[in-house]
Amino acid sequence: MSMAAPGPGSVKTPMSPKKILVTGADGFIGSHLTEALVRRGHDVRAMVCYNSFNSWGWLDHSEPEIKRSLDVFSGDIRDPFGVREAVKGCDAVLHLAALIAIPFSYHSPATYVDTNVTGTLNVLQAVRDLGVGRLVHTSTSEVYGTARFVPITEDHPLVGQSPYSASKIGADQMAEAFWRSFATPVTILRPFNTFGPRQSARAVIPTIITQLLAGRRKIKLGAVHPTRDFNYVADTVRAFIAAMEAEGIEGETINAASNFEISIGDTARAIARAVGCDVEIECEEARLRPEKSEVERLWGDNAKAARLLGWSPRYGGGDGFDRALAETVEWFRDPANLGFYKADRYNI
Repeated sequence: MSMAAPGPGSVKTPMSPKKILVTGADGFIGSHLTEALVRRGHDVRAMVCYNSFNSWGWLDHSEPEIKRSLDVFSGDIRDPFGVREAVKGCDAVLHLAALIAIPFSYHSPATYVDTNVTGTLNVLQAVRDLGVGRLVHTSTSEVYGTARFVPITEDHPLVGQSPYSASKIGADQMAEAFWRSFATPVTILRPFNTFGPRQSARAVIPTIITQLLAGRRKIKLGAVHPTRDFNYVADTVRAFIAAMEAEGIEGETINAASNFEISIGDTARAIARAVGCDVEIECEEARLRPEKSEVERLWGDNAKAARLLGWSPRYGGGDGFDRALAETVEWFRDPANLGFYKADRYNI
């Protein structure tokens, strides 16, 4: 299987798992990853959150040939028995299932512990007991809190500035503990702020795009001074596949970052250019994080990903960011896609 060209001698021969489980396959990144794996010829089991509507989330909107190729497992990451059934017979597990919205974590923190910490424990235990050869666990740049130095390397201190980030720190530490205690073959992939088609409007870029495409020129945002390191979803998907394939990276934590920093305010202006309109930003109190909970600066170092995975962003830097925004805006312009969003409401 091919992958991005690594540095000399840095990546061993790629592994080629026969059956791959993707947890959280119904979500934003998970659906893109699931589709990419199917297109590469993999046998994919997509674990989606059980519901009585038999909805597969974003996978319901995949191409018919992709849906026909999927082995869909409806379950709940919080249940160890269902997780074990999902993991059975798989050679690799890509664990993306999580609760991710920060404002929701302020008033419902127990659900984040149940889903993100206990859910990850369930996956780790099943992988260990069933002898799965590779587990890629999804972390987040939010575990770093406000940058103490930039660019942020994997050695940066971890700071729980929200119940969400605290739960992800707990999940990461559980993964590391299983590697150290039982040699469970887990790699922690730490994507920085991923965006693109299908992202929930609880994130800032879809919030801006949907408001502008709804005809508003004065848009409501929270704080506009914090900076972020945005990854286009296609790059994040490539990082997951590279982490699944690379040998000799068990026990490693690896940033997937664009190594490019931009403020929320400048992001809004860049989106307005992509849409082709002017924008005026209005701060709305409900969208502000508590002062000590706001992550003021994120800018990630991706040198380790280049060294161990042979990965670097194809949408890196300012030009790459603008290209990715243009592709994202075009997806949202389709009325069928924009219809999934409520631009007149604050989505937590």
